[in-house]
Amino acid sequence: MTTKDDGATQIRAYPDGPILVRGDFQLLDEHGDPVPAPRGTIALCRCGRTAIPPFCDGTHTLPRHTAAS
Repeated sequence: MTTKDDGATQIRAYPDGPILVRGDFQLLDEHGDPVPAPRGTIALCRCGRTAIPPFCDGTHTLPRHTAAS
């Protein structure tokens, strides 16, 4: 199936990964203020481990270390 890129917003959640947002959108913070989006496609963090919130930095792909008991 092919889709026409008409600028419509597309949101896709990836298993164990980020939420990708493409198209015409405005990203707002918890106060309703605009958050600058660096490009027309952004990846939003879902794991909470990113160093650049709210954007994904790929940290979710790193192994989690736990203390041995």
